Amino acid sequence: MNMTFNKSHLQHYFPFYLAALLTLTPWVSSPTALVMGFALASFGFVPTTFTLGKVTKKLLAYSIVGLGFGIQLNEAIEATSNGIGIILSTIVGTLVLGWLLARLMKLDKVTGHLIASGTAICGGSAIAAVAPAINADEESTGLALATVFVLNSIALFIFPVIGHALELSQHAFGTWAAIAIHDTSSVVGAASAYGEEALKTATTLKLARALWIVPVAFISALLFRSNSKKITIPYFILFYCLAIFISDNLPQFNLVYEGIFDVSKKLLVLCLFFIGCGISIEKIKAAGAKPLIFGVSLWVVISTTSLLYIMNYAS
Repeated sequence: MNMTFNKSHLQHYFPFYLAALLTLTPWVSSPTALVMGFALASFGFVPTTFTLGKVTKKLLAYSIVGLGFGIQLNEAIEATSNGIGIILSTIVGTLVLGWLLARLMKLDKVTGHLIASGTAICGGSAIAAVAPAINADEESTGLALATVFVLNSIALFIFPVIGHALELSQHAFGTWAAIAIHDTSSVVGAASAYGEEALKTATTLKLARALWIVPVAFISALLFRSNSKKITIPYFILFYCLAIFISDNLPQFNLVYEGIFDVSKKLLVLCLFFIGCGISIEKIKAAGAKPLIFGVSLWVVISTTSLLYIMNYAS
């Protein structure tokens, strides 16, 4: 009887298990994984016997730690020192504006903070790091990721067009892309389409911004502490810093670090698939259009203000 149940279970939920395996291959990107999870959840192919929320939180933490092995500390520090003003002002400005806008729109403060964090630093990676630090639930994390990924995909195509139309220099475009495009993958894609110098500038500056995941996660944990005044310390951020330190001081194991980094990137894609499985049409309808309007508003402000600054003072 149990064998029959298991067989029917596997047959019905086969698309879920197949999709989960596919996310570990090079052919499935983060946005695709999120969409796959959402599609399977919408058609009832996600097993209800699994507590995906708990599994996802742990996997996200492990993934972030592993990504630390891919950060070149000397390059990041150099990029930070060269552009500390625009990096710090845009991060702080985005987070403060996000807080004010979320209150004005009466948007759930957790969802608003996650979207603002993703906009301020590095998209999905920042959301993945901040979410467990503030004990965000699957729904808030999923809505934030979905919003950021939609805007991220749009930016990949329209930024080079705008850059050419405004005749931005390679350096100016690379700086703008690193500040205003959410995920590192799309930053690299847009900058590489613009030119080699733009790619180098954008990649280095985006790398420097990624280091700010650490203080933002700690500050977020402090701001979102429970009523008991107990602060949830995101210990995985400490291990993230340790991973950066180890890879920087023991370069002879670079091949190992590259392997850990690659595995962590695929685990992050799997996490996003699981998060997508927790999103349903009913939840999106219940959330309304506010998260998307919030994300677009925040993105438009940071994109236009940073572009005006770069064109007038940093080009």
